[in-house]
Amino acid sequence: MQSKPSDLAPAPTEIELKSAQQELSVQWSDGHQSSFSLRYLRGFCPCAECQGHDLGDWTFIESPDDIGIQTIEPVGNYAVSIRFSDDHATGIYSWEVLRELCPCEACQSLHGDGHAMKQYPTH
Repeated sequence: MQSKPSDLAPAPTEIELKSAQQELSVQWSDGHQSSFSLRYLRGFCPCAECQGHDLGDWTFIESPDDIGIQTIEPVGNYAVSIRFSDDHATGIYSWEVLRELCPCEACQSLHGDGHAMKQYPTH
């Protein structure tokens, strides 16, 4: 949640839910590919209930390993709203937030210790 207005992310060209793999895949206009586990996305929901009102470090909210997505709806041309199988649906994932959450090594390196993966529990 450390994005600045000048750090606008490219827009997704494709968003694909891979239910069997419990994964959301995003292809970006700059050629970057992001693959998010659904547990990771739910755990780092950007809503105020999950992350609070202050910008800062990410907080992981525990969610079931088998969390699913019921619906994904566009929000204007800047975000998606996701309703998870636990009925949580208050997070709006802007393009900037999705790109910041990208768990690939390059994105983790770009954001350093502030990257959400530093808070993601391993089990």
